[in-house]
Amino acid sequence: MTKITMVEAHIGDIPRQNPCAQCGTLIAQPDWTEPGEGRISYLWTCHACNYRFEAVAIFDEPVAYPRLAA
Repeated sequence: MTKITMVEAHIGDIPRQNPCAQCGTLIAQPDWTEPGEGRISYLWTCHACNYRFEAVAIFDEPVAYPRLAA
């Protein structure tokens, strides 16, 4: 039997000061985060060059997220 450890994500885990994928300007924080099974997607917008891109963090262990209201 395989034991699965759940890793909790916290608001402090949101990446900060990510460089723009096009011009390199630092972006304070993502516009949007979307958790998924074993991953978190981040949508970034650079206000210097208006470039938008997505970055995905993939985890070796499942991440536990609180359920959203239905």
